[in-house]
Amino acid sequence: MNASEVEKCIDDFGTDIYRFCLKLCADNADAEDLYQQTFLKALERLDNYDHSCKLSTWLCQIAKHLWYQQLDKYSRRNEVELTDEIPNKESPEQATLLHMEKTELYQAIHRLPEPMRELMYLRLTGEFSFSEIGSLLGKSENWARTTFYRAKQKIIKEMEGST
Repeated sequence: MNASEVEKCIDDFGTDIYRFCLKLCADNADAEDLYQQTFLKALERLDNYDHSCKLSTWLCQIAKHLWYQQLDKYSRRNEVELTDEIPNKESPEQATLLHMEKTELYQAIHRLPEPMRELMYLRLTGEFSFSEIGSLLGKSENWARTTFYRAKQKIIKEMEGST
């Protein structure tokens, strides 16, 4: 890929990829770092792109994996940042229950088949619209809505069965 092709790729997908990074990180500086790392990794791994999905989807997957790596690295450090914020007034029991429910939810999402899982991550963590998700995954907005509904029903059924 030459410089003009790289520039065209950034022009075509840069805004969507940056928005995806911003939704993941929720911080402009971190999103910019992730955005740059995504395109650098894409250039390094361009030979691995097999055209089985849209280029924008492939770039979002790279960003997502880089973000997971960053989260894993930070969670290993176990650093606690001191702030002036008022601590949450929920009890330790409530916090534990909430954490367990979130863990159960993400485990249920992880067990979904691939198109549903990716759609759920994009919708819940990336906060993309159904139209944007359909476009990213090479499908229609209607497909994204229907698949999200079906995935949600599977998760509800699974979580009700486990309680």
